[in-house]
Amino acid sequence: MSLDITAIEKTATAATEFEVETEEQILARVRTQARRNKIRTWGLRALIVAVWLGSWQLTATYWIDPFFYSKPSLIWDRLVEWFTEGTQFGSIWLQLYTTVQEAVLGFAIGTVAGIVLGVLLGRSRYWADVLAPFIKALNAVPRIVLASLFIIWFGLGLQSKVATVVVLVFFAVFFNAFTGAREVDGNVIDNARILGANRRQVLGSIVLPSATTWILSSLHTAFGFALIGAVVGEYAGAGKGLGLLISNAQGTFDAAGIYAGMIIITVVALVAEWLIGLAENRLLKWRPSQSGSGHGI
Repeated sequence: MSLDITAIEKTATAATEFEVETEEQILARVRTQARRNKIRTWGLRALIVAVWLGSWQLTATYWIDPFFYSKPSLIWDRLVEWFTEGTQFGSIWLQLYTTVQEAVLGFAIGTVAGIVLGVLLGRSRYWADVLAPFIKALNAVPRIVLASLFIIWFGLGLQSKVATVVVLVFFAVFFNAFTGAREVDGNVIDNARILGANRRQVLGSIVLPSATTWILSSLHTAFGFALIGAVVGEYAGAGKGLGLLISNAQGTFDAAGIYAGMIIITVVALVAEWLIGLAENRLLKWRPSQSGSGHGI
C-alpha cells in the first residue's frame, strides 16, 4: 500500500511540474531542439564532404593518375586562377553572366509558354487529342540535335542558346501544367458556372490557382534543364560561356577545368533552387505544412 501511495505522489509531482511549464518555455525548448537538429544535419553533411574529398585527394595522389581523374587541390587551383586571373576567353564573371543570361531568358520564355499551352490544352480535351501526337513527337526529338540545328539557324550568339533552353524548359513545365489543369475538381467548376462565372473567370479563379502547386513543383526541375540547355548550346558552339570553358578543358585534357566548370554550374543551380523555393513558399502560404522524411529532397 505504501508503494502505491509513493507512485501516486511521484505521478502527481511530475504532472504538476509539467503543468508549470509555460508556453514560452515550450517554444524555447522546441527552438533549441530544432537548432540542435540543424547543427547535427549540417555537421554530418560537412563530414560526408570532407571524407569524400579527402579520399579522392589521397587516391589521386597515391593510386590513380591525376592527369585523367584530377584531384580536389588541382580543381581548387583552377578555380582560384579563373576568379583571380581570368580564363582564356576573358573574365570568369563574363562567362558566368553569359550562361546565366541564356538560362534565365530561356527559362522565362519556356515557363510562360508551357504554362499557357499546358493549362489551355488541359481544359480542352478536343484540342489536346488533336495535338497530342505532335507534342509527343517534338518531346521525343533529342535535344542535342536541336542545339546543333539552332546554331545553324541562329548562329553562335545568344539566340541559339535561348532556343535550346526554351525547348528543354517548355516540356518540363507543360506536362505539369497540363496535369494540374486536368486534376481540377469538376464539381467546383460546375458550381462556379452555376453561379454565373464565365470561361475566363473559371480559368483565372479556379483552374490556375489549383494548378499552381503542379506548376511550381516543375520549376525546380525546369531551371536545372535551363542550365543544361545553356551549357549544351555553348558546348556545341559559342564564343563565351561556361559550356565553352568545359569544352575547351576537354579539348586540352584539363580534367581540373572540367570539374571547375561543373562546380560553378552546380552552385548556380543551388542558388536558383533556393530562390525558387522562397517564391514557392510565398505563393503557397495557404497550403498546410507537411512533414515527411523526404520533404527536404
